[in-house]
Amino acid sequence: MSCTHAAAEAAWRRLQARIRNSSMQLGALAVLCALPLSGYAAEPDTDRALETASSEVRRTVIWIAASRDNAGAPFHVIDKKQARLFAFDADARLLGTSAVLLGAAIGDHSVPGIGERPMGQIRPEERTTPAGRFVSEQGTNLKGEDVTWVDYDSAVSLHRVRLSKPSERRLERLATPTPDDNRISYGCINVPVAFYERHIRPGPQSRRPAVIYVLPETGPAADAFAPGE
Repeated sequence: MSCTHAAAEAAWRRLQARIRNSSMQLGALAVLCALPLSGYAAEPDTDRALETASSEVRRTVIWIAASRDNAGAPFHVIDKKQARLFAFDADARLLGTSAVLLGAAIGDHSVPGIGERPMGQIRPEERTTPAGRFVSEQGTNLKGEDVTWVDYDSAVSLHRVRLSKPSERRLERLATPTPDDNRISYGCINVPVAFYERHIRPGPQSRRPAVIYVLPETGPAADAFAPGE
């Protein structure tokens, strides 16, 4: 290959890279502005589970993939309105989805200082699951159980479903096709044990902590998080 051809090929590759980068930036902007996304090439893989997800979930996933807001980490998107979690790898490929149990109260914010209060002092209207973008942290709760902290200061974690109170019928709530009976916790997010072990529990120590996106139920998703927050 001549020097002239080599230089031309290098220039062409640089141009292609710029086009791809511009496409991703425009796609991310379109998602944030709620513009139509038809023909957008950077849309992540979709299968039947994601196709049946809410439009807010799909737009959020497309935005994450386009803007790379997950910064190379696996991520989870939680749709509070539908009481469902979608687990993705770092490249926005859907790994699995599951019903979840959420805070008993409707709301997208935690009461300041709630993480320092005994559970018996948390009023029913304060039992919310906060919305937003969270970088998860592996740890243990006061009972020594390993959990995935969503918001440590507010004592909100993602963990295996607990069956300590049979009257709460947590397994039955997870199994019903409607999200209407999935509000039972003090704010934590419960998933089936098998799903937690397969998709949530930390892997090797080198694995990056998952980013968790909890969609709001009282406002648009754009109000809950922004790139890099």
